[in-house]
Amino acid sequence: MKVGVHGSLPPKLEYRAVRTSRLYEQIVEQLEDSILKGVLKPGDQLPPERDLAQRFGVSRTAVREAVKALREKGLVEAYTGRGTFVTNGTSQAIRQSLNLIVKISQQEGTLHLAELRRILEPEIAALAAPKIEDQLLATMRESVASMDRSIQSQDPEGYIEADLDFHLALAEAAGNPLILALIDSIVALLREQRSRIFNVEGGPERGQFHHKRILEAIEGGDAEAARKAMQAHLEQVWQDSSASVRSRPRSRSTS
Repeated sequence: MKVGVHGSLPPKLEYRAVRTSRLYEQIVEQLEDSILKGVLKPGDQLPPERDLAQRFGVSRTAVREAVKALREKGLVEAYTGRGTFVTNGTSQAIRQSLNLIVKISQQEGTLHLAELRRILEPEIAALAAPKIEDQLLATMRESVASMDRSIQSQDPEGYIEADLDFHLALAEAAGNPLILALIDSIVALLREQRSRIFNVEGGPERGQFHHKRILEAIEGGDAEAARKAMQAHLEQVWQDSSASVRSRPRSRSTS
């Protein structure tokens, strides 16, 4: 995913101040128009809430509501610790279809998701290893540290979000926008899968062992080692997903 120039808007892009009671809708309208006209392109980063609020002449709350609405439309996506980026507009449709498939056949859907990851993510890791940028590598390192802290404090939400950041950084580093769009489209399913596995005894610790092996391979720029480390990780995810399915409905049981 490319980043706009330090989260700045194109120099010729100007917005008019909004002054009606439903402020966020007018912000949505202007930003959506910029996206649809190609002034804001897929991969461009939106400025921080504070900067947008100043530019539109509104509160940060109104900006936050507008960004939420744009996310629901599938036009932008927020990544913890990195910011909000314009998407290609297709992720939302894919996301809705995949969510529906999994909801219709919950137990099978859980294992289908694990199987899909076994097919995709080893090659994503192999693609990312030789060309990952320093910023994304720093994201992966911080994610691993955050997961360690979350295991110690028994913080499922902190672990899950850091886990997602770890895998999304790899998808971004692969340098293929279709890969990133596909992974982005199943983030909600991945979050739910991780939530169940967190409650499988030893699941977070097993996942963290493999995350560190993957990170070591990525730091070394070793594509084959990254592929093998991810394959081993996803075998663990498959086993823990199977265990979480067997435990239903008694508990809601990351990778």
